[in-house]
Order: sequence, then C-alpha cells, then structure tokens
Amino acid sequence: MANFAKPNVPRFSVDVYQNEYLPEGGREVNAVVTVTATGGGTVGGSVAAPVHPPGQRPSAAVAVMVDCSGSMEYPPDKMRGARSATAAAIDTLRDGTHFAVIGGTHVATEIYPGGGRLAVADDATRGQAKRALSRLSSGGGTAIGTWLRLADRLLSSADVTIRHGILLTDGRNEHESPEELRRALDACAGRFTCDARGVGTDWEVKEVTGIASALLGTADIVADPAGLTADFTRMMETAMGKEVADVCLRVWTPVGTTIKFVKQVAPSVEDLSGRRTEAGPRAGDYPTGSWGDESRDYHLCVQVPPAGLGQEMLAARVSLVVPQADGTVQNLGAQGLVRAVWTDDMAASTSISPQVAHYTGQAELAQAIKQGLDLRKAGDFERATAKLGRAVQLASASGNADTAKLLAKVVDVVDAATGTVRLKTRVAEADEMTLETRSTKTVRVKK
Repeated sequence: MANFAKPNVPRFSVDVYQNEYLPEGGREVNAVVTVTATGGGTVGGSVAAPVHPPGQRPSAAVAVMVDCSGSMEYPPDKMRGARSATAAAIDTLRDGTHFAVIGGTHVATEIYPGGGRLAVADDATRGQAKRALSRLSSGGGTAIGTWLRLADRLLSSADVTIRHGILLTDGRNEHESPEELRRALDACAGRFTCDARGVGTDWEVKEVTGIASALLGTADIVADPAGLTADFTRMMETAMGKEVADVCLRVWTPVGTTIKFVKQVAPSVEDLSGRRTEAGPRAGDYPTGSWGDESRDYHLCVQVPPAGLGQEMLAARVSLVVPQADGTVQNLGAQGLVRAVWTDDMAASTSISPQVAHYTGQAELAQAIKQGLDLRKAGDFERATAKLGRAVQLASASGNADTAKLLAKVVDVVDAATGTVRLKTRVAEADEMTLETRSTKTVRVKK
C-alpha cells in the first residue's frame, strides 16, 4: 500500500448558528453547533492514507463479526457474499492495524488469528486471514451479545488509539434475551465503535439500528448479498480514516440554566441527552465517537432563567475534549458560545434560525417515518397514512431527496407539498426495511 505524506491529525473547529434574541420572559434557547475536523484523511479509492511522523500515526484495532447461523446458507450467496466482503475488508486494512475475524452463532468463535489475540496487518497476515475465511460456515443460532463481548475482549488486548467493530447479521437475535443484548451493549459502550449491517430481509431493524446507536456507529441494510463487498470496503475505508477516538462534546452552562437536550442531527439523528457524564461543576460530556476528516451538526436546547429587556447572558459554552485514562482530558482547542439576549424587537425575537428550523424538521421527519411504519404494521392505516404523508411533506420541503425516494416506494405521493399520499397495497419487504433503517439519515442544511 502506497503512503502519501500528510503529517497532521485533524484540527477541530466549532461554529454556532442560532437566533440569540428572546422576547421578555423567554427562556428557551436553541442552537445548531457544527463541529468540523480537517487535516485527517481516509484510505482507499482515490484518497490517500494519512501518514504521521514516526510514533504519531494513530494505531487502530478492528474486529469483523460475521453471522454464521444456519440461515446464512439460505440462500447460499449470503455466506459467499459475507466471505468475499470480509476478504475485501481485510485487503483494506492498512499495515500495522491490529485485527481479528469472529464467527457468530449462539456462541462467538475466533476465526482468525485465534488464541485470544489480534493479528497485525501486513501482506502475510492478510493472506492468512483470507485463507482462514473458509472456516466461516453456517450452522447454529444467533446470540449477538456474545459476539460483541468477544470483540471487546480482543480489541481491548491491544494498546491502540482507535477500536472499531464491523458486525453483519442476517437474522433475529433469537438465542439470547433482549436484556442480555442490552447488557452486552452497555458493557461495550465507550470501549469501541461498531458499524452494523443486516443482509437480506429476515433480520430485525430495531436490533441492528440499536447496536449501531449504542456503539456510535452506522447501520444499514444490504438487501442483496452481492452488495456486501462494496459496503464492507467503504466501512473499512472510513474506519482506517479515523484519527481521533472518544471525542466528547463538553457543554458548560451557568447557574440556573438546564439542558433540555443534545442531539446529533447530521449526518443522522441521534439523541445524546441520556449519555451525559458529569465533567465538573455545571459541565457534562456527550460522546461522539471517533473522527476523521468530516463535519457533523448538533442541536443544543437549553432553558435559561428569565431576564429583563436589554440583558444578555452566556447560555452555554461548547468545547471538544478527549477523556484520558488518568482522569484528565485532552482539550482539542475549539469552542463555541451560545448566547441569550432579551429584546422587545418582535421581528428579532420571533425569527427562527434557518439551521435550527431545518434540523427540527429533520428530527420530526425521522420520527414520522418510524411512527408511520409502526402504525402500518399494526394495521392502523389511517394514522399511518397521516404520519407518512407528513414525512413526505417534510422530506420535500427540506430537499431530502434520498428519503423522498424511499418514501415513494411505500406510499403513492399525490401532492408532496401538502403531504397527500396513499399507502401502497403491496410493498417489497426490502423497501420497507430500507426506509426504516435509513429513516434517521438527514440532509445538511444549506449554509
């Protein structure tokens, strides 16, 4: 693999978009916080892998978890596709990356390298790992929590900066209770990130998206096994482009101010409010996972104490930190300020920030899709039509063309502007699952 010099890890910046003006007695302050990392990189395709000065290149460990339950053989192209995709992912590993392959059934099995350890990627180990993929064979049940716990043990055995998992399943998690899976996710949260994929249409969307959400990764459907290789390659390229792990959004608020919520709103909707860890007086940290060259948006809503006309205050201060093992933090040197100013100017105080309005709509879009699909499954077609019609209206108004196309496979759109739709009488299962899986994906606001 060729390396091209690019000596710097990402530099972070924070931009705040808000209308700071409140009417007399106003208490709710909303802001969209854009976090951007530049100067890192990705590997694969036409983008070169970043190279750091000796000893400064971020070390990484990756565990690939492949469903080997009996259903993976029906049809046989699922297991063949999984082997080919895993081989492609192994080929995408940069030299020096620690890695392992796990076969998952009702138990977790080390496929490569074995012995409770990780291999270190080079030409020889990549070749050995690909030959070992013949041991990925189907038979048995599905207990995903066991796969995740083994991945955690293996990933934590290496002293590395970035720890990442890729998980593929084709069925429901039938051989352990939801509580067992939740305990496994709680145990792994904050220890590694994980992308989750469902192949075919016999898996449970809420399980796969729940895994990705808990472990700050991505979730998607690969309805046709033929698409696995390209998807695994993209996932591994992204993982190899990560430069900084365990970045937290630190939010400080003054006395009397409370945080109503903190949500990631781009590239997807993810409510981080319940993941806060206290970080000293009036400050809390919200985990965002690993970063490469990328930009994400967060919606912060705080409630401030009322103040008189003409007064102003700092409603929140947002910074970026990386917690260290010794209890200290590395400050990434970027911060943004959220302000509140009380005014009797009606036009100023009633104006809504375009960014806040856009992402409020995107969050409502995601919720309307999920509620509409749940109502459709429950047979409540009238309310399902109303919810999915609202989703069509929001997707059209915000320019979310990808979601609009997915919605059009589930409903016949009569008038997108008014949200007038009819439920389709026949919907392909893959189309419905794709819409549900991708319902939280958002479109960026036009600055």
